[in-house]
Amino acid sequence: MTVRTRFAPSPTGRLHLGNIRAAAFNWLFTRHHDGVFILRIEDTDTARNVEGSEQGILDDMRWLGLDWDEGLDVDGPHGPYRQSGRGDLHDAAVEKLIATGHAYPCFCAEKKRDDEAGGDRVARRYAGTCRRRSAEERASRVASGAEHVIRFAVPDDVDQVEFVDEIFGPISFPTNDIDDFVLRRTDGRVTYNFGVVADDIDMEITHVIRGVGHLSNTPKQVLLFQAFEAATPVFAHLPTVLGSDGRKLSKRAGATPVNELESRGYPPDAVLNYLSLLGWSHPEEKEVLTRAELVAAMSLDRVGKSDTQMDAEKLLWVCQQHLAMESLEDLTDHVGPFIDRDRFAGLDADASSAVDALRTRLLTYGNINEHLGMLFPEDEVAAVSIRREVGADAEARAVLTAVRARLEALESWQAETLNDAVRAGGGDAGARGAGLFHPLRLVLIGAEKGPDVGKLLAGVGKTEAFRRIDEALS
Repeated sequence: MTVRTRFAPSPTGRLHLGNIRAAAFNWLFTRHHDGVFILRIEDTDTARNVEGSEQGILDDMRWLGLDWDEGLDVDGPHGPYRQSGRGDLHDAAVEKLIATGHAYPCFCAEKKRDDEAGGDRVARRYAGTCRRRSAEERASRVASGAEHVIRFAVPDDVDQVEFVDEIFGPISFPTNDIDDFVLRRTDGRVTYNFGVVADDIDMEITHVIRGVGHLSNTPKQVLLFQAFEAATPVFAHLPTVLGSDGRKLSKRAGATPVNELESRGYPPDAVLNYLSLLGWSHPEEKEVLTRAELVAAMSLDRVGKSDTQMDAEKLLWVCQQHLAMESLEDLTDHVGPFIDRDRFAGLDADASSAVDALRTRLLTYGNINEHLGMLFPEDEVAAVSIRREVGADAEARAVLTAVRARLEALESWQAETLNDAVRAGGGDAGARGAGLFHPLRLVLIGAEKGPDVGKLLAGVGKTEAFRRIDEALS
């Protein structure tokens, strides 16, 4: 069996970490099994659709590296992949259920509930007024143009709807709690529960991996799969993601949009890594995982049942670990678009030396400017004052003079050779440790502590390094 999964968002706004997590789990699980991942847009709720959201979904998915095998802008045998374009298929599926006695036209108001159950509150279940009408009467009213919906006829001979969830185990719902629910509205649009089942059957979906908030929909969907005599897919409901305030993540409850993380310079592989940790654990309890490692290890039996909570600091920590794993060449390329070249005009066109000096401090690509301020301070007046104060100290001055001589003799301005020259200069001046490095760092960046001195010299560049040392010695 080929594993086939789908991610089916509605174009009601940009994706955020809470809802794209389901896409991440589907993608990782599918890639683990060499299956087919489908991107389907469920856009029939036209009142909630937001212009530009569909393109935003595509952009967010591509940024995170969640490529799809079938779906929007990727040809496949089960299109169209926009639900609003699947009306003919939905109508045919509705007619099939009517023909087999699993659905019927209803002329009551769509939200109406009869009072036959009595009591002091409205009955939860539609009383079946139109279900009890004869087939001839219903057909006659439809033929006359009477406005109607199509309802599903919940089986009378089934007490429980039972299925096994891959995460929560055996689930059972009493059919008495399930209404004769609407399949198609008066305007011809199908409802969510019907549309999703009809599309999943047509697209041959084998695994439905989604948030636990959809668990309550599953009994109705199981009944529909059974009515169509179609294979019921494997269901796996992911635990809820809570925000730092303990509330469920949503567009209205502080969930960070994916495109905002992109604009801040979060590494996409790190974000995918962090999303995987929201409810799932690696067999060896590893937390920092490459994309390939995630694909290799992903399985539903490692997903927990308990709610999980977003931790912004943990996300940044994962980002930092991923940046540390990147080659200097790749890291420089990724950081490059975020560098404020106007602010740091003294930075070499090839910023790799500066990036190398600062890489252990970076949490994201986007905070490079925060740390470049260490190498290229904006308050030049204060920097000059510190340099002159260092140069006025006789011991520090001797160190600077000796180190400068060693630096000037170098043919290669690389961090390793620079470190050797600094130590040699320290030997010439009889200085080491703090006595050697503190004066140099103060002159270069205005602080006694900071990155490796060789990387600092490489980061600021030869011309600028000599200018700062000479300013202290002048």
